[in-house]
Amino acid sequence: MAEGSTGEGAPAEGDGLLARSRAKGRRYAGVGALHGDVAGGERLGGFIYGVIVALSVVIAGARAYPRDAWHAAILVAVTSTVFWLAHVYAHALGESVSRGERLGAGELRHVARHELSIVEAAVLPTAALLLGAVGLVSAHTAYWLAFALGLGVLVAEGLRFARVARLGPLGALAVVAANVSFGLVLVGLKLFVSH
Repeated sequence: MAEGSTGEGAPAEGDGLLARSRAKGRRYAGVGALHGDVAGGERLGGFIYGVIVALSVVIAGARAYPRDAWHAAILVAVTSTVFWLAHVYAHALGESVSRGERLGAGELRHVARHELSIVEAAVLPTAALLLGAVGLVSAHTAYWLAFALGLGVLVAEGLRFARVARLGPLGALAVVAANVSFGLVLVGLKLFVSH
């Protein structure tokens, strides 16, 4: 068996995202690996990226619509969807170029599902904003709840990665701190621009 291949007819390491994710027996560390998703590592990245995008939009919404969580919820949902579509488009183009041929419909659906973690990451912050939009909590509380849930997702994803990667307590703390630092910078920015 040639070095870099995973079995008969399986792609080599450098053959691209789709080829790597279909390689037999191949597992990546991350959220998806805990649920049997072969390309879990890349989905973990999408979750973290998606939460950071969602929190950034929550900040913009809090600034533009301080008493109207409904507009912010729409902004988060639409922005996450647009970023998802942009990632699907970019990855599909990249795969097409690296292979020298267009992707088939099934492969394009695979890329779309793979990148869906960007949208999934925005679900909790959007739900918090919707609580404010329908009047169950104040808009102010909804914004802070969206921040807290977003930071909670960053902590959870850091802990999952640390567990799958078998990091010790210090390694886990470092990963969680790195994830949360992005969120805290955004919260600090929100506090700065709100005053």
